Amino acid sequence: MEQGKARENAWPYASPGTPQDVRVPEQARGEHTHGEPPAPRTVQRHSVRGQILDALRAALVGGELAPGEVYSAPALGARFGVSATPVREAMQQLAVEGAVEVVPNRGFRVSERGPRELAELAEVRALIEVPVMLRLARTVPASGWCALRPLADATVAAAAVGDRAAYAESDRAFHRAVLALSGNQQLVSVADDLHRRSQWPLVDSPAGRRAELLADASEHTALLDALIARDLTVVRSLVRDHFDGADV
Repeated sequence: MEQGKARENAWPYASPGTPQDVRVPEQARGEHTHGEPPAPRTVQRHSVRGQILDALRAALVGGELAPGEVYSAPALGARFGVSATPVREAMQQLAVEGAVEVVPNRGFRVSERGPRELAELAEVRALIEVPVMLRLARTVPASGWCALRPLADATVAAAAVGDRAAYAESDRAFHRAVLALSGNQQLVSVADDLHRRSQWPLVDSPAGRRAELLADASEHTALLDALIARDLTVVRSLVRDHFDGADV
């Protein structure tokens, strides 16, 4: 399909724990069965919008929504089994995050990003995260790092099956947990937003291959091992290597 043409056959890509064919419960469509009181509308709408947003993010990371293509809210809504409204709201959030651009009267175009933008994001992330991680390496006890082992293992599990969307989520969860040890929630929020932006696919570039994901995931486990052992030399090397895309 030509770039710029709205895809009427676009499909959602379910994130981990999200059904592939997302169907909205009757209550969320304003209907309910006898004997089951409907949930408050504000909760319903937020829940549906959140599900759609998660699925759209997964579709972007997995390459199901291609850079440069225009997707209409009604078409995506039909695939999700919901109205265009929650899809449009979710897309507006993605526009704020820089993942899509609004195309008046047509829909949303997936942003086209090149290697330089990715390198710039990596550089900013390194400026924020590297000093914090090195400081934490000197202050957090081994027990604190051991608690993060399941999160590191989750990145390996997602990488092993080549699930790009699951890997993106587990990768960010690991980094959030590490930075959360600083006690600075503003830092965690800013870093997570930058991390998410760095996960959107590049133009003419396939989603991360299994070998690449495994290599990245192995750095998480190696970093934890070094942090638990208080080997600051290895920690410094691994942390800087993890952001090796920072050279612009």
